[in-house]
Amino acid sequence: MADECEIKIFSGSSGETFAQRISDYLEVEPGLSSVITFPEGNLLVRIEETVRDKDVFLVQSIALNPNREFTEILFWIDAFKRASANSVTLVMPYFSYAQGDKKDEPRVSIRGRVCAESIELAGVDRVVTMDLHSPQIQGFFKKPSDHLYALPILCEYFQEKIDLSDTVVVSPDAGFAREARKYASYLDLPVALGDKRRKNHNEDAEMMEIIGEVRGKNALIFDDFSISGGTLVNLARELKARGARDIYAGLSHMLMNERAVKRLENSPIKTIVGTDSVDNDAVKDTEKIKLVSVAPLFAETIWRIHERKSVSILFNQVPKEVFDKSKLED
Repeated sequence: MADECEIKIFSGSSGETFAQRISDYLEVEPGLSSVITFPEGNLLVRIEETVRDKDVFLVQSIALNPNREFTEILFWIDAFKRASANSVTLVMPYFSYAQGDKKDEPRVSIRGRVCAESIELAGVDRVVTMDLHSPQIQGFFKKPSDHLYALPILCEYFQEKIDLSDTVVVSPDAGFAREARKYASYLDLPVALGDKRRKNHNEDAEMMEIIGEVRGKNALIFDDFSISGGTLVNLARELKARGARDIYAGLSHMLMNERAVKRLENSPIKTIVGTDSVDNDAVKDTEKIKLVSVAPLFAETIWRIHERKSVSILFNQVPKEVFDKSKLED
């Protein structure tokens, strides 16, 4: 699809698998590079081939090791700019620090903005990401940014795999209600809302109420991510207590550790469907979790950026060829 002499796909240390899937889709060879970690933890990134006058796309989520991954991104961008790349686009499927989108208590940093400004100061020309925790984070970037959505690919999976008749879409909290309505609209289903309370950042949320009719219905929970699995499990139990039948969940980003996965395995949720935006070994060895790939979606975006074509069609209506290539190998 792309001219190998003009477009280069590189990965940071946490983006190798995802970058390879993008490269396979575009039928280009991944860029050659290396990361060296010195004994005291110091990082050195090295480009192993020329990138002069090339459009460079750096693939790296800020996810399971966010401080290292963020620092590495800054070094990569600086290295590409100093090597005379024509342009540097950061392909960041998951942006962990997007959770720090506001000053909601005294004497705290707005972490998302600090990261966005640092990435731009390093010299990035464009940013591509997916399902930010808060959409307004896109406004933290002064450079062009493309905000993709996992919604069509997750919905397509459920439409193919389960009977959605007599099903309700459930938002885990009021904060995700607007996004949940988009899922419900895509699937032509009604919406219910969970009302939760969290006393502090490290505590599991307590489910207080379910707003909407769920008795006798299948429930389809959507959220952008889960770390501990606590909100999903508590919501699923409350849905069961209120007479819901089969319960499923769809997540844009899979961040759970082994303990959270075990928690979900013992929950009333039948299947959890997520994307490969984060390379997380903990979610790969359980029958309850199914992964679909959004690498083709990002590959289409990269190709359109490189060819100076519009990417707006990918925000809401993903072309069929992307769906055809979105399933991960078993």
